Amino acid sequence: MPGENLSRDEAHERAALLSVDGYEVALDLRSAVGASDEAVRTFRSVTTIRFRRTGTGTSTFADLIAPSVNAVTLNGRSLDPAEVFDGARIALDGLADENTLVVDAQCAYSRTGEGMHRFVDPEDGEVYLYTQYEPADARRVYANFEQPDLKAPYRFSVTAPEEWTVWSNGAGERDAEGVWRFAETAPISTYITCVVAGPYHYVTDTYRRGDLEIPLGAMCRKGLAKHFDADDVFLITKQGFDFFHDNFDFPYPFGKYDQAFVPEYNLGAMENPGMVTFREEYVFRGKVTQASYEARANVILHEMAHMWFGDLVTMVWWDDLWLKESFADFMGSFVNAEATRFTNSWVTFANNRKSWAYRADQLPSTHPITADIRDLEDAKLNFDGITYAKGASVLKQLVAYAGRDAFLEGARRYFKRHAYGNTRLGDLLAILEETSGRDMKGWAKSWLQTSGVNVLAPDVTYDAEGRITELAVLQEGDELRPHRTAVGLYRLDADGALTRYARAEADVTGVRTVVAGLAGEERPDLVLVNDDDLTYCKMRFDEGSLATLREHLGDVTDPLARALCWSALWNLTRDGLMPARDFVAVVLAFAGRETEIGVLQMVHAWTKSAVTLYAAPEWREEGGRLLAEGGLRELRAAEPGSEHQLTWARFFAATASTDADLQLLEGLLDGTARIDGLDVDQELRWALLSPLAAHGRADEARIGEELARDDTATGKRHQVRLLASRPSAAVKAQAWAQVVESDALSNALVEATIAGFAQPSQRELIAPYAEKYFAAIERLWAERSIQIGMDVVRGLFPGLQDDAATLTATDAWLSAHESAAPALRRLVLEARDDLARALRAQECDRAAD
Repeated sequence: MPGENLSRDEAHERAALLSVDGYEVALDLRSAVGASDEAVRTFRSVTTIRFRRTGTGTSTFADLIAPSVNAVTLNGRSLDPAEVFDGARIALDGLADENTLVVDAQCAYSRTGEGMHRFVDPEDGEVYLYTQYEPADARRVYANFEQPDLKAPYRFSVTAPEEWTVWSNGAGERDAEGVWRFAETAPISTYITCVVAGPYHYVTDTYRRGDLEIPLGAMCRKGLAKHFDADDVFLITKQGFDFFHDNFDFPYPFGKYDQAFVPEYNLGAMENPGMVTFREEYVFRGKVTQASYEARANVILHEMAHMWFGDLVTMVWWDDLWLKESFADFMGSFVNAEATRFTNSWVTFANNRKSWAYRADQLPSTHPITADIRDLEDAKLNFDGITYAKGASVLKQLVAYAGRDAFLEGARRYFKRHAYGNTRLGDLLAILEETSGRDMKGWAKSWLQTSGVNVLAPDVTYDAEGRITELAVLQEGDELRPHRTAVGLYRLDADGALTRYARAEADVTGVRTVVAGLAGEERPDLVLVNDDDLTYCKMRFDEGSLATLREHLGDVTDPLARALCWSALWNLTRDGLMPARDFVAVVLAFAGRETEIGVLQMVHAWTKSAVTLYAAPEWREEGGRLLAEGGLRELRAAEPGSEHQLTWARFFAATASTDADLQLLEGLLDGTARIDGLDVDQELRWALLSPLAAHGRADEARIGEELARDDTATGKRHQVRLLASRPSAAVKAQAWAQVVESDALSNALVEATIAGFAQPSQRELIAPYAEKYFAAIERLWAERSIQIGMDVVRGLFPGLQDDAATLTATDAWLSAHESAAPALRRLVLEARDDLARALRAQECDRAAD
């Protein structure tokens, strides 16, 4: 990987030297089908780049990662590939004022989801291709200048098997010679160009608004066509376009709008203009909850927001990645709440997305939202909870601080002023200062250029009659920030409902801020210092409020307030301030009354983590038993056929461990047991079978029988995961070898194998792999692509060996590998921090015994 890296300084120097007038890229993808005798299957890529020298130098380089280069010509002069191509760069000397570079290369199909990914569907043998580039993998498909500020128009042409259809960013058609030719794009960056090719199932529609007409397309593999609800995808798409056209005052600038749901995708989605790609898991094969549809809608709207934030106006370098990702993440929830049926999407944001941000912001690798991105490896790791969810949270705070109208007017001016260009932080701040009249530089310094999360807590005094004499908000943190927040007072009414009776907004600054508007109010049962979730903080409770939640959390009537309480209790547990068993008790008491299905699913995930990671080891078995008992109780009590019933069924399966529990799962699978209203479809069957495999009650033959029922790409991934989860030393050795010692598996099957390898019930069985992990990771990082390296280093860290010895081994590796790749060290440091946090939480839980 180091030879493929690109530094910020190198990119800056190259941008000062040249500007790009245009690309013509010709790909021949006929080699994707049929037998191949190549060690690495390749395709021909011929790229013509027209560029001008705008600086004083006479030499530069183009980017290309390819097994071989057939020919290179610069301004008609032939260059020897053996001399100018080193596997990642093409050296270019003797530049003229105007230049034409032609590179004829053999590029490799990918199995890691980076570059031109090739997938063979096990169900029908069909081959599907798609590209994925961010941050810098377009160079795996065609020669280019791989940095976001060297924008240019593109013309793609693709030769493909006759029975295929090909799509790219622009509209295309097959000519008389059988070549797919696509319209020239507007100026865009390399990382958002795209090609999708294969026998995809394709559905069309049209968005119309006055004189504006946008052709819409949606596609998936043929094997998923029967499950594909394209109508709902188009509905959300049209609602999103309505919102953005109403509020951005800049018509969608990229012509058509295709959306492809593709296999073995590493990300949630990618905002390629005119050709958005999504992971195909958003095509639901079985019954799912509304939370799944809401999440898909959020991603559709997130990617659509990028058409303006990121594609039309793009950051100069990855330091300002937040300029697109934070805005898109914010807009996903904003538009969902205001333009679609998912009107409670801010509840999901508060409970789910911000949880991701809080975790990332407390790691040793935390960074400001505007990060210091030295090179491409840094960039790859900064697609994280800070850049996305914290950035979106801070933008929500900005809307509260500057006002909604000023924020949207700022966006409108930003697009018009910088259309098809590149920007930095200061460009946006200058416009927001114009529209809001607020000091954006001070706000940005506090919120965008510092790291860490603040803690806000109430400090309340009362008079003899029980009325508030003073309510103050206390702020903790390395960097004290200005928070526009709302403080809500809640009390139990005669019917037992916990409702808000008073609210006041305040600008919290410094260590202690008095909220004068609440003086004189009656004593509350609950105080929320971040009511309505206006700011980004960890919320704490006074003793009375915490006691109220232990007894009455389920009585909080407002869904957002309740979600904030769940999140705050989880943060207390992660921080070692609430015993894990106490959090479990609250969940068992009140989760069955949670109406918001997305919140319930998040609480389920937290509760499993509480027992697996944060409970004292001696209490884990009891904790797991309590979760399974509670899960089964709620499963039986849930309304038949409801999404709550399905959610509790999955939770029960994930926590089942006793003989009686596992027998029930077996009965649900073979039909000898039944729960009224529960439809055991194929996806639920795999969920029920998973614990049986992990506990040794489903062997290879039984798992094979299930694959025979579901002999699809998804079924294959489930099978691989379950095979790796079996409690056998030989199984673990095989899984380890497949991931660590071989690169034969695709990215999706690497992910599935890792998911199966480490089971909480198998701590002793996998203990020997802790030492092997530390011996292997530096070699693996050097040999594999960065995506696979990230998956393996994160996924196989011995976090289930949660003791001081593993912490010591981690520290020893870090001490002995100070010169290891910074991105690799960051991953190990993050895993170490998770382990140390778990050990602290376990001590808290042990003290409660």
